[in-house]
Amino acid sequence: MSVTVVGIGGSVRADSQSERALHAALAGARDSGAKVHAITGSGLVMPFYDPAVTERVTNARELVDALQEADGVVLASPGYHGTVSGLVKNALDHVEDLREDRRPYLQGRAVGCVGIAYGWQATVNTMQALRSVAHALRGWPTPLGGAVNSAETRMGPGGECADQKVASTLHTIGGQVADFALGR
Repeated sequence: MSVTVVGIGGSVRADSQSERALHAALAGARDSGAKVHAITGSGLVMPFYDPAVTERVTNARELVDALQEADGVVLASPGYHGTVSGLVKNALDHVEDLREDRRPYLQGRAVGCVGIAYGWQATVNTMQALRSVAHALRGWPTPLGGAVNSAETRMGPGGECADQKVASTLHTIGGQVADFALGR
């Protein structure tokens, strides 16, 4: 049985620390047998979500289509002023387009949440905000969440991380998402 895990995150800056953390978590899902698909950076640039507008730009349609088929999700956001970035939040607002779906919103899917910021307060608040949004979208946040303090830990290209605790946490989050999906 094959499962797909969709990763959403990063910033408008290509190869940002949050995008690298997302790739590290997705590697854990891949190592657990999932196919992974990342939607990052410019793929998240879209107009503000407006429920009164029924036409969607290509990026928004691709995001919603990927989530509709996803068996699990990993979210990674930079912490901007102590919470989720507007880019990531707007992408998650587009999940409202799945309200009438056979599996509304993110119902029945594990959602791994990773916050990354320069300092612990913003990092933890961002991760908690992602968990709250996952709950509101009927997703199942994984038991382990990730709080990556970029003042102490730098992610390398492709998600490499010299801090083994952080590397293990991110890998485990992706694995938990895939394992949940495989078990369902």
